Amino acid sequence: MTQYADKDRIVLAGLAFYGYHGVMMEENALGQRFRIDLELGLDMDEAARTDDVGATISYAHIYDLVKEAFEEKRFKLIEALGYHIITRLFERFERLEWIRIKVRKPEAPLPIVAGEAAIEIVRSRGQV
Repeated sequence: MTQYADKDRIVLAGLAFYGYHGVMMEENALGQRFRIDLELGLDMDEAARTDDVGATISYAHIYDLVKEAFEEKRFKLIEALGYHIITRLFERFERLEWIRIKVRKPEAPLPIVAGEAAIEIVRSRGQV
């Protein structure tokens, strides 16, 4: 991620959803909580200088699209879910240059006392 360390970004952290993604039968039948963290890279210079909302991407529009993508299909792997969300974001928002997504399963069916299972994917527009 070092190539994006000093770049502009919109950050949405801890987005909470309830869904039926997973390999185990219990996950598909009962569902579970998911948390999604996003970093969306885009040039925010114009928005910062002009204070014009049209020069950036609305956080509400991002959330609405993530929710739609999360709910529209069931996935066995959170890797596939994360990639699906990334592709939908790139399709909808032309300003996006790169995306970092972390999909977390706080209640993954693992014999752990505390913690969570998670994946993280980073893609630039040309990689999807």
